[in-house]
Amino acid sequence: MKSKTYSAALLGLTFAVTSLHAGTVTDGKESKIIKPEESRFKIYGWVEGGVTFNTSSPNDNQNFGHLFTDRSNEPLLNQAVITFERTLDAKATGFDWGFKAQFLYGSDARFIHSLGLLDLASDELVQPDIVEAYLNLHFPIITEGGLDLKLGKFVTLEGAEVIDPRANVFYSHTYIFNYGIPFNHTGALATLHATKWLDLYGGVTRGVNTTFNDNNTSYAFHGGFGLNFMEGKLTALASTHIGPETPDNNHDWRWLNDLVVTWKITDKLTSITDINYIQDDGVAGTAKGYGAAQYVTYSLNDWLTLGVRGEVWRDEDGFFVAQFASHNDFIHLERGDAGFVPDVRTVGGGSTTYGAITFGATLKPKVPKPLAGLMIRPEVRYDRSLNDTRPFNDSRDRGQFTVGLDVILSF
Repeated sequence: MKSKTYSAALLGLTFAVTSLHAGTVTDGKESKIIKPEESRFKIYGWVEGGVTFNTSSPNDNQNFGHLFTDRSNEPLLNQAVITFERTLDAKATGFDWGFKAQFLYGSDARFIHSLGLLDLASDELVQPDIVEAYLNLHFPIITEGGLDLKLGKFVTLEGAEVIDPRANVFYSHTYIFNYGIPFNHTGALATLHATKWLDLYGGVTRGVNTTFNDNNTSYAFHGGFGLNFMEGKLTALASTHIGPETPDNNHDWRWLNDLVVTWKITDKLTSITDINYIQDDGVAGTAKGYGAAQYVTYSLNDWLTLGVRGEVWRDEDGFFVAQFASHNDFIHLERGDAGFVPDVRTVGGGSTTYGAITFGATLKPKVPKPLAGLMIRPEVRYDRSLNDTRPFNDSRDRGQFTVGLDVILSF
């Protein structure tokens, strides 16, 4: 009898513990399973590596017009990233807080450094960088959706493409992303959720790609507005960054303006349109750049998506588009370092209208845990000068044909 009693007690205790762990609530008539709330604090990251083959094999080893895929026929460790993040509660009705800290080590760091933060920590191809480090605050004020405030270092609002490769359609980037928008800012950025379909952005930054140092002593404005229609199937984000960016110049402004419209036409077919205009008054005369990129993607199934991207971008005065052969040429020029002499292979493209078309695919094969995902992205791209300049392949060709492939392993 004792044995049966102990067995029954043990069975009951096991059931109770199992029910408590699963979140089971019993009222005597029915049982309801309550799933445990997912933690808002996460540690995650990824590793991205790739290669871009240039059929002309230029002597300078450069794919002109590319930044993050700039090395021809040379494998790159683009990014090894670790992120610590506590997200804001999207349904918060009171005060809430979060943060993000993201560290990157890779060849992409050469172009996303902010002035004064690890910008000259290394002169190697693969370098360290802190991509983002900010505090996020939510205040239940002004509107039902409230106000969010981001304080610290954060990526820009602008552009259809981002530094995080997992969110991009292709391995290579547009002229807009490379030359027409900032990469990051340091300062304060407020987001007012005015209505369910309208967000307003506004803030003050130290400038384009700046942190503890600046190449002048002026601050800048960063802001815009976002629209959300058709339950997220049609969105638009118009953004701008305005302020002096020329070294030792506090009065001539650079205007960087961008509009991204995303339309999820069907569950499988998506259109993204990116329109860009920039102007810098701090050079001899006024330098202008402008253009548009159009993306179309089609998801064949949950592991294969096909994409095409076409772009036309005009560097009217030959001021913005260039290749940077030595590892720190880009950051030295941004800093305006006195006495700096760039590599002889660091050259611009002149007054040129650039056209580019890219075809690619994204494959997402299943991976075992604890891995979070695998992306394989082959692409074929053709760049061409639409006027008479010859910026490609050792500055001798009007066109450039590349074949690229990257692999992203997430954890």
